Amino acid sequence: MNAPARRGKAGRPSVTARRLATIPGRLAELVPAYLDDLLQRNFSVETIKGRRRELTGFVFYCADRSVTDPSSLTVSFMERYRKHVTGRVSEKTGRRTSVVTQIHLLSSVRDYLRFLVRKGYMLFNPALEVELPRMGHRLPRNVLTSDEAERILMMPDLTDPVGLRNRVILEVLYSCAVRRSELCGIRTNDIDFAAGTVFIREGKGKTDRVVPVGERALLWIEKYLTEVRPAFLSKAVQDDGHLFLGVKGERLKKDMITDIVTKARRAAGVEKNGSSHMFRHTTATLMLENGADVRYVQQMLGHKELSSTQIYTHVAIRKLKEVHEKTHPAKFREGTVRGDTGNAVADNGATGSKAGNKTDDRAANDKSGKTGGRP
Repeated sequence: MNAPARRGKAGRPSVTARRLATIPGRLAELVPAYLDDLLQRNFSVETIKGRRRELTGFVFYCADRSVTDPSSLTVSFMERYRKHVTGRVSEKTGRRTSVVTQIHLLSSVRDYLRFLVRKGYMLFNPALEVELPRMGHRLPRNVLTSDEAERILMMPDLTDPVGLRNRVILEVLYSCAVRRSELCGIRTNDIDFAAGTVFIREGKGKTDRVVPVGERALLWIEKYLTEVRPAFLSKAVQDDGHLFLGVKGERLKKDMITDIVTKARRAAGVEKNGSSHMFRHTTATLMLENGADVRYVQQMLGHKELSSTQIYTHVAIRKLKEVHEKTHPAKFREGTVRGDTGNAVADNGATGSKAGNKTDDRAANDKSGKTGGRP
């Protein structure tokens, strides 16, 4: 079984695969064997594509420095590569590569070298001696309000078949809080209209799950299936069963989903940065604010660890403030505190009045010359 080579137009290998094939030396030649090993260990196709991309960058870095054999890798060399990764600046944004990306790049290399040690191409793994960047505790940013989400949903042109499809995409993202890759993978028979659920096949970690879908989203899906999808499908060679199609009947890609959401967000005048994942953050946060149990939200999002879901509890602050105001012990002492404060103010006022009288008396004496002063 061979690892899937990413294909471009006309079935040709992708740019990444072609670049990898041009790199000399055993370090690059063994990458396909490693990817095949991942496939046999049941890693997802998306993970394997990512590993190919990350390792291509690594072996290019090595080849540029005349390191083409695994046995030439040392701890000091891997430390220099770590500094290269952590100091890299994106040509697009001009900003330093995110910590998450840094960890992905270094972890992929570490796992690849572990494979080479296991297969006898190296005596030890020098990447194990290199410390990975520390991942801080980051909260989801740019969570939409319910009004902002609804404004975005209203943006597609419903008189156009593509616009109607885009509205359905936005409705499903908002209702189900699915990842864009999961959205692209939904098939028509994954929708259970009677139960009001969507079957998500092979989500993150190749784990299936069933998520609820709202009545409004179901109505839009039904309209799309009746009025739009058949027209798109008429231009396709065959029906592969995927729910969301392009105008030529092809399965939508992740980048197309990002483009659809971004255009709708900008048209709605929402200045918060983000795309499809913003709806995922928003749904989780608003559900928690409205009283949902965090474990149900965890199940819906497909999080393996509860801690991944609990970050949204820190964002859902509005309800927390309301609960705090209603239930904090100090609330029940409010009347007493106000009474005490009022008495204190009254006492201070009386004291101040007496002090004021004494001051006035001294001022009068000064004027009459009884206390002395300047001649």
